[in-house]
Amino acid sequence: MTAIKNYTHWLHGQWPDGTPEKLPLVNINGTTNIKGVYVVGDLTGIPLLKFSADTGAKAIRQIVNEDAFYKRTHSDEIADVIIVGGGVSGYSSAIEAKKHGLSFTLLETNQPLSTIENFPKNKPIYTYPTNLEPEGELEFTDKITHKENLLSELKAQLTKFDIKAEIAKVSHVEKCSQYIDVVLENGDKLKAHRVIIAIGRSGGYRKLNIQGEELEKVSNRLIDPAVYANKKLLIVGGGDSALESAIATANEKAEVTLSYRKGEFSRAKSENVEQLYQLANTNQIKLRLNTNLSEITESNVTLTNQSGGPETLENDNVLLATGREAPLDFFRRSKINIQGESTWQGWIAFVLFLAAMFALYDWKGFGFLNAFWSTFSYPDQMPTLISGWGEWWQAQVNDRSTLIGTLAISLKSRSFYYTLLYTIIIAIFGWQRIQRRNTPYVTRQTLVLFSVQVLPLFLLPEIILPYLGYNGVYDAGFGKIFADTLFPSYISAQDIAAQNWPVWGHHRAYWHAYSLILAWPLSVYTVFTDTPQIAWLVIAALQVLVIIPFIVYKWGKGAYCGWICSCGAMAETLGDTQRHKMPHGSKWNKLNMLGQFILLLAVTLLIIRILGWIFPDTWMNGMFNLIFKGENSSGQLVNGFSYKWIIDVLFAGVLGFGLYFKYSGRTWCRFACPLAALMHIYARFSKFAIASEKSKCISCNLCTSVCHQGIDVMAFASKGKPMVDPQCVRCSACVSTCPTGTLSFAQINRKTSEVIKTDSLAASQVQMAEKAKAHGVIEVQNV
Repeated sequence: MTAIKNYTHWLHGQWPDGTPEKLPLVNINGTTNIKGVYVVGDLTGIPLLKFSADTGAKAIRQIVNEDAFYKRTHSDEIADVIIVGGGVSGYSSAIEAKKHGLSFTLLETNQPLSTIENFPKNKPIYTYPTNLEPEGELEFTDKITHKENLLSELKAQLTKFDIKAEIAKVSHVEKCSQYIDVVLENGDKLKAHRVIIAIGRSGGYRKLNIQGEELEKVSNRLIDPAVYANKKLLIVGGGDSALESAIATANEKAEVTLSYRKGEFSRAKSENVEQLYQLANTNQIKLRLNTNLSEITESNVTLTNQSGGPETLENDNVLLATGREAPLDFFRRSKINIQGESTWQGWIAFVLFLAAMFALYDWKGFGFLNAFWSTFSYPDQMPTLISGWGEWWQAQVNDRSTLIGTLAISLKSRSFYYTLLYTIIIAIFGWQRIQRRNTPYVTRQTLVLFSVQVLPLFLLPEIILPYLGYNGVYDAGFGKIFADTLFPSYISAQDIAAQNWPVWGHHRAYWHAYSLILAWPLSVYTVFTDTPQIAWLVIAALQVLVIIPFIVYKWGKGAYCGWICSCGAMAETLGDTQRHKMPHGSKWNKLNMLGQFILLLAVTLLIIRILGWIFPDTWMNGMFNLIFKGENSSGQLVNGFSYKWIIDVLFAGVLGFGLYFKYSGRTWCRFACPLAALMHIYARFSKFAIASEKSKCISCNLCTSVCHQGIDVMAFASKGKPMVDPQCVRCSACVSTCPTGTLSFAQINRKTSEVIKTDSLAASQVQMAEKAKAHGVIEVQNV
């Protein structure tokens, strides 16, 4: 048992397992699922002033460029734009709206810039990245260092632009016909053509739900650090607010104890962490990591460590710097989608989609409902239909040596239609991905994935190899040896000579060509054969023991999963917009070991299969057929719970695709794929990593939220450490999504974690823009 735990920790358990915060689902241009409603500012996931101003101005520019908005009906009772929220992003939107001559209303619950007004006294303000010039008219000068001069500059600019806010509390927004209603808490409604939501993280403070949390000595925000001078102060939290509060109060001579539930500060800025540890090293701050606050009394607090042991401390005040939640109820009332949440309509759609996937794979595999599917005019009838298109077509269809004749035979196969549909989906959604992400890395990766799918995984087995066969290439000599070895015939030589062709399609196992790309144990059917096929055993051994280990060592597991595999091709194209749905956290990370179990099962079956070949008259063959095929000694299906149907059909097919729109397109790849599980082992020795510039990381957590392998990328980036979690598939989503260009694909020295070199193929638009500016290019894409 200890050995299993050690192996689990070595392979998957040692990596960070943080989870992204729940936020409204916002597209890159600020749009939501409600047409005409935009979300800007902190709620887009980037908690920095410059980005907030940038998103606010860009939302207005997006609106004025809409054809539907341009054709709107003008009315004094309907505002062009209503802006909900009087923070930096809201005022940036208002200034831009005024610049474009739009009629707008700016609504604020309290006072203008109330969030900043409520910052602690002398709170440090970070206006980096310094090279970012936000869209719009709001400016952030080098003089901004603390809350006070930030407020002074912003208020001066608001006076200059003559922007005023109306005080009103908004309940939610409603889409009504061609307009949008902004519903106030008093029941009044304001109408607008477009609505911009800029309310930030204005939800309630996060509660610990412990005894004593309601006492007067407990507060949720720091106003003036000097209030706590000479007081025994406990601060709870591990983000920037907690660390900044600890630093500020310690400098005012408070006796500060900082409690955090984790063992390190992975969410705070590096400047704050460094300053905190400097104070801790001089005993100005006492750190209690890996502890939870469990009870508060008038004179004490009790902390509980990971082993459950309590520690009671004398205490005067408690500051719960655990942050505020996003105002999710506002978005739920507005029916705006929230990351990770489902509606009852969504669950119904999910069940129906799963049923459709079961039907598809049961049809493709001649499964349990085959008698039902056979009653329809399925592919057998297609050659007859196309043969009625004229005499020339009739002659072509009847002649297998022509391309049309070869195609006519392929049209009898169910797998042909499945593979054709698969290829078309990758082509359509791959093109959309290239347009959407628009980096050289994504363009080349997507084109390679499509090329592998269309050539060796579609045209080769379905058209090229059969066409060559019907033209005599495999009749004699090396061609015959080649075909007999890799693609054996299902019928006798006499039947071939007499052209007594099978009715179900081609007479050779051209589908074996799939195993040239889909290596064992992903594709098992060329290895788990009734009699040993030596050529395919050699090919499988070369793939699994030589080729794949080499490319994983050089470029990581993603060199196969993200650039070659057909499952990866579908996940990176059809599943690209669903990647945010992958669940994160320690509980889900434990499920990563399922693939190791399936890998062990595949290896066990291989051993049984080999023993069955060596000892053909023993029980080995019967056991193999029962476990792998679910068949008895007479070849009758007696067990539906076989490897073929559970792993290959249910997990890889039905669930693999059925969970695309519920838990992202990489569910099969992350949790269950046995080849991925094998590559996880190889990846522990790989040079590949995602390097990070610690100074650029703003701990926004966007990199983690878009990882459809469930990796806590930010936990590495915030420390400047290379990300080496073996789950990574080189999709580039984290690299391209990072708003500051922190991340890069790289090779590292495993012993020292030193970066040897970074990828030359650009995957970050931010880095592309930086390089363009550095080389004197004036016009660069604004990211």
